[in-house]
Amino acid sequence: MILYEYPFNERIRTYLRLEHLFRRLGELVPRDHPLDHHYALTTIFEVMDVGARADLKSDVMRDLEKQKVILNGYRGNPSIAEEVLDDVIAQLDRCYTALHEQPGKAGHALTENDWLMGLRSRVGIPGGTCGFDLPAYAAWQYKPAEVRRHAIEQWASTLAPLAESIHHLLKMLRDSGAPQKVIAPGGQFQQNLPQGRTYQLLRLRIDPDLDLVPEISGNRLMVSVRMMRHEADDRLHSCSEDASFELTLCA
Repeated sequence: MILYEYPFNERIRTYLRLEHLFRRLGELVPRDHPLDHHYALTTIFEVMDVGARADLKSDVMRDLEKQKVILNGYRGNPSIAEEVLDDVIAQLDRCYTALHEQPGKAGHALTENDWLMGLRSRVGIPGGTCGFDLPAYAAWQYKPAEVRRHAIEQWASTLAPLAESIHHLLKMLRDSGAPQKVIAPGGQFQQNLPQGRTYQLLRLRIDPDLDLVPEISGNRLMVSVRMMRHEADDRLHSCSEDASFELTLCA
């Protein structure tokens, strides 16, 4: 099944973008080729760019605190395992403390590294990291893989508190939804959202054999899905067939 996710607000959109970048970073760092490590570095710079929002850190800390309050409300519930509850709250506490102890925005400590910042200023220029432009970077790429990997791991470790916090918040958000099987008659699906509940994320799973691409839109009142198909003219066209998929709304 192919999973598509649609955020209902800018905060969750930012969290999903950061999660995407952290996953990419986790894939690239363990590899050995200099090109993989080049893109690992550019991914770190992308995280710093996304994390440059002045209110991101406070948003994450506020969400961590909010989740702790919600979870503490489950204490004494006979259907809740207290040990598991304590473990999850402790994880949120660790994330909150680690973020609180970090000065500035995401990757702030890396801005004091002149070599990295010189590289960052060039990666946005097409071909800007050629050897004649950055000979020191060209020499670094010839270092043994374990040396490069160790350096990148050290630089990426400054982003670890943010990565772990985003991971826990999105996991809890996703776990809050209950999947349901639905059908898009004639390739179109609409559903009104109940009043009094604010949804933050839509998750859609669809069989890849259907060869369909969902075009998702939504707001606090309604969600809409239109099924599209990539045709021979390299364009997406509306599908008029009935299509089934799995829908999860997370609040």
